[in-house]
Amino acid sequence: MIRLTGVELRRLTARRITMIGVAGVVLITAFLLFVTWREARPLSEVQQQQARAQFEMAHKDWVEHHVQNEAECRKSYDEIQGSKPPIDEMCSFPEPKASEWGKPQAVFAELLPTLLQGASYFLLFAAFLIGASFVAAEFSSGAIGNWLTFEPRRMRVYGSKIVAAGLWFVPVGLLVAGVVTLGTYLITAQLGSTAGTDWSHVVGLVARVVTTTAMGAVLGAVVGLVLRHTAAAIGLVMGYLVLVEAVFGNFLQSAQPWLLGRNFDAFVLHDTKYFLNKCTTDASGNYTCDTIEKILTFEHGAWYLGVLTLVAVLVAGAVFQRRDVN
Repeated sequence: MIRLTGVELRRLTARRITMIGVAGVVLITAFLLFVTWREARPLSEVQQQQARAQFEMAHKDWVEHHVQNEAECRKSYDEIQGSKPPIDEMCSFPEPKASEWGKPQAVFAELLPTLLQGASYFLLFAAFLIGASFVAAEFSSGAIGNWLTFEPRRMRVYGSKIVAAGLWFVPVGLLVAGVVTLGTYLITAQLGSTAGTDWSHVVGLVARVVTTTAMGAVLGAVVGLVLRHTAAAIGLVMGYLVLVEAVFGNFLQSAQPWLLGRNFDAFVLHDTKYFLNKCTTDASGNYTCDTIEKILTFEHGAWYLGVLTLVAVLVAGAVFQRRDVN
């Protein structure tokens, strides 16, 4: 099994689409860091002067009118029909702060989760595509039949291909996540702030990105083995994203905790938020909708992805064991 896995790792490394995919990932990573650098740059001196002038104008207006505005708001509160926020929340006019004007400072602890989440998406896509092509190409060319004459024990062949796909993308995911983390840190250290960084959280975030990358390669290999064509594997994924994630997920909001994308975010980000609309009709016949914030936990996402991957691997193994390779 170890020797078979080594052979599959070398074969995966030698494939042209593997190198093209990795090169694409590297280019996207460089572009991501370039955009981060551009966004982290502070305002020019002229723009800062304009922001200060706007703040001073807003602060002066608040000093002169906030008492009057609050009194008028409280006076008209009872006249508002339908659903409305509490009076203290609605009629609060906080004092403007200078930090609210101009461009906010880039903070490493705030930027990194979003950037690594974005990196996890294109890593997942690349790993899935390369993993699917890696296995499906052998069925398209007929090479799998020749390979089984050399090693007739199908489960060993199947296991070596799945393990090789997952293992190959561990260093790729680690390299990309590490470059994004280091690059973001250097950018914010120079142009923003690195204060408040929890490095245990950063390490956990990087580890989860690496895990989902390897998982994507395994699922790609599984789907490629079952469908036997790379194009069919890509079509299946695109169909799922459009029909299930986009259309079905929007119409049936209660199904959001069971969508793959939501659970992926919950796992990578260690909890994620989603929103539901709760609509009611009051005694006066007014139809109102309130937005409710929900939390999808890390544990839910981890179990969801783990069970999905395990079931897919077992089903594909059973198919490969029983189905003719020709």
